[in-house]
Amino acid sequence: MHAIRITEPGGPEALSWSEVPDPVLQEGEVLVDVAATAVNRADVAQRQGNYPPPPGASEYPGLECSGTIAELGPGTAESGWSVGDQVCALLTGGGYAERVAVPVGQLLPVPRGVGLVEAAALPEVACTVWSNLVMVGGLRSGQTVLLHGGGSGIGTFAIQFARALGARVAVTAGSDEKLERCRELGAEITVNYRTEDFTEVLRAEGGADLILDIMGGSYLDANLRSLATNGRVVIIGLMGGRKTEIDLGRMLAKRLSVQATTLRSRPKAEKAAIVSGVLEQVWPLVEEGAIRPVVDRTLPIGEAAEAHRVMESSAHTGKILLTR
Repeated sequence: MHAIRITEPGGPEALSWSEVPDPVLQEGEVLVDVAATAVNRADVAQRQGNYPPPPGASEYPGLECSGTIAELGPGTAESGWSVGDQVCALLTGGGYAERVAVPVGQLLPVPRGVGLVEAAALPEVACTVWSNLVMVGGLRSGQTVLLHGGGSGIGTFAIQFARALGARVAVTAGSDEKLERCRELGAEITVNYRTEDFTEVLRAEGGADLILDIMGGSYLDANLRSLATNGRVVIIGLMGGRKTEIDLGRMLAKRLSVQATTLRSRPKAEKAAIVSGVLEQVWPLVEEGAIRPVVDRTLPIGEAAEAHRVMESSAHTGKILLTR
């Protein structure tokens, strides 16, 4: 088969569409013929040499895909899946390829009303958003959630999901155009981080009960100042660095909490539990139209380098897809 290889750590030019060995199915895996995959920030970090795959994972980038089951591996005959089923999947890697081996617990059916290619925009964001807003963050109806990077794939999905839960949604983004799209999706409080101080805006609104943060160190103090009493910060990215200083006194006084999570390195059993929760609680919202995948553009997989350039420029809103 062919896959996108990272020839050496570096810029987008390091991505090469190359002939590679076919996947070998392990116990509990199925083989999926890939129709489309999506570009995530983690793929960019992996290409740069800053985010190596976990032990045993595919060396090729790609944390989600859509496609058709081509083969059932050992131990999957009674899984309920069949050859020919159209699926989308949460991956630990390997989505930038013609075929990928997927643990059966990480498969999802393509939601009704969503096309096969479009479905590649869903698994990573749905699992990330549901696990961090609900499982970790405890978001409930009537609470206020602040989403950094509102125009990203995660952000555009999280706006819709939080609104469907009955939460009040605040977002930050770097352009008025992105903020307008966020408002169309349901955001009530919008902050251009280039011209406004989100801390001041959120404090004037009574503070956030939950913040989903992609920045890490550079935003942590401001996030804590933006929280209401009993507020929570869930960190899912480190675009602003790994280290910072915080005022523990502020945390004590307002009973604040900070938790950092990652999805890629979770054990298979935990990922399967998250996928099961997404199927039960998120897929019905997608099928009824309360949540729709937001796709900025679709490019052939051979143009993965260009897709990475767009991702790094932050010129997109929503997901960037790569198709076979």
